[in-house]
Amino acid sequence: MSASPPDRGSPYPFAFAAIGLWATVATAFELALADLPPLVVLAVAATVAALALVGVAARQGKLGLLLRQTPRELGRSALLGALNPFAYYLVLLHAYARLPAQQAQPLNYTWPIVLSLLAAPVLGQRLRLRTLPAALLGLAGVATISTRGEWSALAIDDPLGVSLAVGSSLIWAAYWLASLRDRRDEVVRLTLAFAFGALFAWIALALARPPMSAPPGAWAAAIYVGLFEMGLTFALWLRALALAASASQVGILVFITPFLSLIPIHFILGEPILPATLGGLGLIVAGVLVESWDDVRGLLRRRRASVGHGQHVS
Repeated sequence: MSASPPDRGSPYPFAFAAIGLWATVATAFELALADLPPLVVLAVAATVAALALVGVAARQGKLGLLLRQTPRELGRSALLGALNPFAYYLVLLHAYARLPAQQAQPLNYTWPIVLSLLAAPVLGQRLRLRTLPAALLGLAGVATISTRGEWSALAIDDPLGVSLAVGSSLIWAAYWLASLRDRRDEVVRLTLAFAFGALFAWIALALARPPMSAPPGAWAAAIYVGLFEMGLTFALWLRALALAASASQVGILVFITPFLSLIPIHFILGEPILPATLGGLGLIVAGVLVESWDDVRGLLRRRRASVGHGQHVS
């Protein structure tokens, strides 16, 4: 009789911890940006994230891997760091500086649809039939949020802010595609990318010299972003993925985040949540689920099979 595989534990505590923390970050962005320029917030947050990830790497016994990088691998890390965190968060933070959090946050969640559209030409894949309706649903959601539901007027309060929020998803998709062929350990890759991103942010800060005087609360919010948007939360999410039977087991759960984010946005920032925000966010998530239907269907099939065999579904 063969021995049963050891129980690796459930991915869900790690996944829900990451989702809960990510749901607070839109609020933290706004609190930091109320008194600090986006570039300062990025430099502080990326530095804190890099240090936190070094701590994670040390705890996992991976400091040796960090130090044994070839020049080619360091060049690859510099490229990834230029995309994320440097370019991605700089664009996203400028979007948050211009838009209410309830607009900027869901607009950024168009990245899975953008990724599907980019993957076809970059990876030489055919566009799937469902990608077009998914993209149309996403665009309808973007239009609903951007116009606050006033489709007849099609008047966007801040076209640049909307363009930055949606454009950040393009940078994230480019980062994801660029990292596909990087087979290095995930924690090592993230740590080096954030280290280079922080370096680029401090160089840009030295050149731009923006004002840096702010109350302690703004600095605390920037540090919070570094820990719980970028650093430790990525480590929690990677742990959830490592424990999951497949990426789709927990990957779909991340789209709970924008809905949960509306709670602190309303109660801490005091933003009244508009019906157009909920409707537009629903359209965007619907588009993502259409595009990810294979993952959704596989997840539902596995759950039905587990329940049918009387197994505990964690």
